Amino acid sequence: MTFAKTIAAATLALFVAAPAFAQDLTPVGTWQTASGESRYSVSYCGDGTQLCAKLTWLRKDARKPENVALLNQLVVNGAKPVAANKWRGTVNYEGNAVSGSVTLVSEDRMKLQGCQLIACKSVEFVRI
Repeated sequence: MTFAKTIAAATLALFVAAPAFAQDLTPVGTWQTASGESRYSVSYCGDGTQLCAKLTWLRKDARKPENVALLNQLVVNGAKPVAANKWRGTVNYEGNAVSGSVTLVSEDRMKLQGCQLIACKSVEFVRI
């Protein structure tokens, strides 16, 4: 087998296996913002493919009234899968309901993006 055929076969094998790798990732668990100001319990909900996240902890300096009101509440409820490792739905952020998406970037990294009118914000999370 020539080098080019070996590379082509390896590439094809990687693309065939890629969906299996994507399915091995799970957002279920405990996550915190990259800055460490808040923690969330993430689980599947609804039909078992939807995503829910509950705010479970706030660092002292993040305990603003609008954040404390969301403590132990679902801040993402029933976000629907739209692609491999990506969900879309409504996110409650600092007391506002915004349209957003949750993307599982890697086993230990997740990204939340939300927009209200033309203002958008992105938050990075790490698994703890």
